[in-house]
Amino acid sequence: MTRAAARHILVSTEEQANTLKQQIADGADFADVAREHSSCPSGRDGGDLGEFSPGQMVREFNDVCFNEAVGVVHGPVQTQFGYHLIEVTKRED
Repeated sequence: MTRAAARHILVSTEEQANTLKQQIADGADFADVAREHSSCPSGRDGGDLGEFSPGQMVREFNDVCFNEAVGVVHGPVQTQFGYHLIEVTKRED
């Protein structure tokens, strides 16, 4: 069964997501940025969401986690919760 693991940063605006994505691209640690800025409770854990199966996350999030490259920061991805930066940390078929 296909499974993925990911971490994310959830913010309320696309502008803020783009700013944080640039900070990470410039060398900031993803987990530190998540702890400081993410509005999701997972931010306490550096944005770590653990492992999950297809269909467990909202569609937009699910599509990134099961179709996009592993180890790359994707986004901003808009869902009903806000704007996410998503890093797929692992995927197994």
